[in-house]
Amino acid sequence: MRKGSLSRIRRPSALWLRRGIQFGTLVAFLVLLVAARRGGAPPSLANLPMRLDPLTTLAHAIAARVLLPGSALALLTLALTLLFGRAWCGWLCPLGTLLDAVPSPRSAVRRTFPETWRRAKHFLWLTLLAAALLGNLTLLVLDPLTLVIRTFGAALWPALERMVTAAEVAAYALPPLRPAVEALDRLLRPAVFPVEAPFYRAPVLYALVLGTVLALNGLAPRFWCRYLCPLGGLLGLVSKVGLVRREVTPACTHCGACARVCPTGTIRPDRDYASDPAECTMCLECREACPYKAIRFPARPALAPMEAYDPDRRTALAALGVAALGIALFRSDRFTRRSPLIRPPGARENHLTARCVRCGLCVRACPTGAIQPALLEGGLESLWTPVLIPRLGYCDYSCNACGQVCPVEAIPPLPLEEKRRAVLGRAYIDRNRCIPWADHRPCIVCEEMCPVPEKAIVLEEVTVTDATGQPVTVQRPRVVEERCIGCGICEYKCPVSGEAAIWVSAVEG
Repeated sequence: MRKGSLSRIRRPSALWLRRGIQFGTLVAFLVLLVAARRGGAPPSLANLPMRLDPLTTLAHAIAARVLLPGSALALLTLALTLLFGRAWCGWLCPLGTLLDAVPSPRSAVRRTFPETWRRAKHFLWLTLLAAALLGNLTLLVLDPLTLVIRTFGAALWPALERMVTAAEVAAYALPPLRPAVEALDRLLRPAVFPVEAPFYRAPVLYALVLGTVLALNGLAPRFWCRYLCPLGGLLGLVSKVGLVRREVTPACTHCGACARVCPTGTIRPDRDYASDPAECTMCLECREACPYKAIRFPARPALAPMEAYDPDRRTALAALGVAALGIALFRSDRFTRRSPLIRPPGARENHLTARCVRCGLCVRACPTGAIQPALLEGGLESLWTPVLIPRLGYCDYSCNACGQVCPVEAIPPLPLEEKRRAVLGRAYIDRNRCIPWADHRPCIVCEEMCPVPEKAIVLEEVTVTDATGQPVTVQRPRVVEERCIGCGICEYKCPVSGEAAIWVSAVEG
């Protein structure tokens, strides 16, 4: 090799370093979600991403009036922001990485929107915190981490599991492939996929929300990050005092290359191609695109000037008013169901709706699929909080995973013995549907399945007359209310098709 040829070899750029970190962080995030089920990763590791989220940490602390020790990890994200601006958004956020992977059409790249639109994300996070002050965390459904975790756990991963199962079934029909299919299945279950796949309600809804966020890239690159992300808005405000920030040197020739590649559209040609640190995600795209190396990122402590779209007193007052009005509507009879919902162990007594951050980790951790994100059965105030649906799954008597994985202890981390005594509801028998009661035929499934040491369901032997007029002896189930904990296994296992003949209702209070 001739002298000087090494200098012509393109060295790996910082842009590739960023992309590598983005990819690695996303993979680690997804691995932790896969391992969040019972028997997987330690709960303190599985819920690590949520505890790094300063928006959910702050909102939970305000709503619950308590600051959990584990929440201090969110200070790391704030420290990163104070040093490097919105580097979280450009380097570490899993939703940001997904948005970067979705290409925007050329027309979207060239399209411009009013700068005042950026105020929307500030209005959202201010409204969210104002609602938290009033004891409501519903708007955390828009936090980027809760959005991804909830969609992954209740929609994407179950869909992938069913696709793999369908492929295995199809391949198993070919005799030469059966040994390979059996070996693959032993490798995947239960290490990766459950042996019995749970069902989730409205998975299309969760996928549609994430799909809409990704589809907004068709309007402008990172449209969500520019205008809507509440976490990005909060971190952007902190970035105003960030140490490292983008700077344009006198070598700039105003060619506009940097403005054309900026994914958040914050580089302003009318301001000599300067940018707002609160909108810059430190992605380095402009640095790589500049043909004159006129862009650098020095460490220089300073306070960035406020922009027209930054939050002000009027925005804060409007957010407080909207939050108060919204919560009043949420709690009105128009939206609220009067009957209580079945909640995970200890959650009802722990004031769940004022503590739950809607992340869905409990949904992912539940081994039977009993825990589902609430839809409208509890009103808008309870949207996407955990609710037990016994016909879809039951609360495993030997499991306390939901409380262990909850990052904010909205579901308290009860020891297993204490969890077994937690009363979730009461079982009731519909005598018009129960096989021994209605049809005078033998069935003792509910009694057999009841896990309580002193059975909460007992059998009473009676002699009755069947449809032909002949006397028959059957064992009729009866619920001993003071023993029942409402785990729901009786309802889940009831062999009656459709609505079960034994059902669990939540306890009042």
